[in-house]
Amino acid sequence: MIRTFDTHKIRKTTELSSALWNFHTLGEEGEGRDCLVPVPGCWETYPDTVSYRGKAVYSREFEAKGNIRLEFKGVSHTASVLVDGEQAASHYNAYTPFDAVIKGIRPGTHRLEVIADNSFGPDSALHVPNDYQSYGGISRGVVLEELEEAYICWIHVTPFLRKDGWYGKAEICVRNLSGDGFEGSLAVEIGGYPFAVLPAVLAGEETRCFTTEEVPCPWAECWSPEAPVLYSVSAVLSTKQRAIDDLIDRTGFREIRTEGKDILLNGRRLRIKGFCRHEDHPQFGCALPFTAMQYDLMLAKDMGANSIRTVHYPNDELFLDLCDEQGILVWEENHARGLSEENMRNPHFEQQCEDCIREMITAHYNHPSIYIWGILNECASDTEYGRDCYASQYALIAALDPFRPRSSSSCRFKTDICLGFPEVVSYNIYPKWYHDTSVADYLEDLYQWVQSGSEGAGKPFLITEIGAGAIYGYRTPACVKWSEEYQVRALKEQLQAVLTREGCSGLYIWQFCDVRVCDSWFGSRPRTMNNKGIVDEYRRPKLAYETVKESYRSFGNYFQEK
Repeated sequence: MIRTFDTHKIRKTTELSSALWNFHTLGEEGEGRDCLVPVPGCWETYPDTVSYRGKAVYSREFEAKGNIRLEFKGVSHTASVLVDGEQAASHYNAYTPFDAVIKGIRPGTHRLEVIADNSFGPDSALHVPNDYQSYGGISRGVVLEELEEAYICWIHVTPFLRKDGWYGKAEICVRNLSGDGFEGSLAVEIGGYPFAVLPAVLAGEETRCFTTEEVPCPWAECWSPEAPVLYSVSAVLSTKQRAIDDLIDRTGFREIRTEGKDILLNGRRLRIKGFCRHEDHPQFGCALPFTAMQYDLMLAKDMGANSIRTVHYPNDELFLDLCDEQGILVWEENHARGLSEENMRNPHFEQQCEDCIREMITAHYNHPSIYIWGILNECASDTEYGRDCYASQYALIAALDPFRPRSSSSCRFKTDICLGFPEVVSYNIYPKWYHDTSVADYLEDLYQWVQSGSEGAGKPFLITEIGAGAIYGYRTPACVKWSEEYQVRALKEQLQAVLTREGCSGLYIWQFCDVRVCDSWFGSRPRTMNNKGIVDEYRRPKLAYETVKESYRSFGNYFQEK
């Protein structure tokens, strides 16, 4: 399953995932392991490779002819794609999609091989030993598409709320595979309503974007957490004779902007009640199936949450589809967590970050649930070199999508020098866990510094991590750290202080569920897990579940108007 809806009616597509593939590890001679495995999947969930770090090849056969496109939604964390033994594509980063386009493939049966590598090394600036697991495998869906001489790469729709109602603007990217020029047209519909018809003229082998004017949409209703109204978006590419390609996506009409210290959704002051959530499960690794994704959202909604922060990487688009459909606001961020200035000076760092940002925004632009783009969680925002990195990545986001706010989750207490760049100031704080300071006092001290001693003064302010650890089942009247009783005590004080703090737009609890971490983190992570989940790795509720539920459900999605 790739999306929760069909993305084509004209273009012929075949899902190559949701099937068994051949799997073989590429370790030292004589150490290879062979088996049949499901795709999507992570090899850490296979019996013989639970701790394997290195290279492995996935392979299968497929039928095709002519021009084809192979789309990979996620391979961890580097991929080399071979078709009939010839390299067709390569890619770095587990969490963003990529493709391989092959022109004029002979009719018949072909062999597809994907060499995945989850090892760490100097060429990998973002996948490093970290406070979460870096899995190996084809972790998201794979699709085979048959193309004609030209095809639609993507379509982006931007809604605008004017005084007289909703307007929309569309940008459509088309690629001509032929060496000859292409002359045709693009017809765009939104919600079944005709939107625009554009001439589509491309030179040989040209990729070009076509943009509509702003078009009034009097039929449009607002997307919101209470009423997540979605509309299909369809673009059809035609020659003078016939339609040759199409692309279907979805959008929602909603406006996100900041005004002073407020984040506004459709003009209303938004209150965030969220969870940080890793893609992680003991049975599935990071390749969660559809039902497991939905179960996570059901638990989050039952506790009264209205938002998910996708720590620390772009998420599977299936999960974003579910958030769109159920009115769950999403903070989505690029892939970089806890990197020092030394880490950021890796010669591949900036390019790998920027590639992730481009691929994330290009693929996920239309999701109305995404209300903010995040970058560089807890990185070196207190150094001049780090400041240059933050500046360039923020500028790239603004160029790709100037209509959503931007932010970074910082842990640099009173030393961050990058708060002038984003629209929203965000901090990760852990009073009552890493130190025993009063939550209200610690928050007040930080907030006053932001307002008087930093470039973040006057901006919306979010707490993007707060919480305390607990080992599921560890109960003691002593209420010591790592007990479920202590987690309840800490969260009560944390949630009360943050949710009632004037000038704070809300918070994200760290974290939704317990998750596996890299082995090198064992010293500070009992069970080699990050144990701060409100549910454990099997989604069993801890005592804090009811505490969070009581707190979150006592507050609405919006602040009262001033």
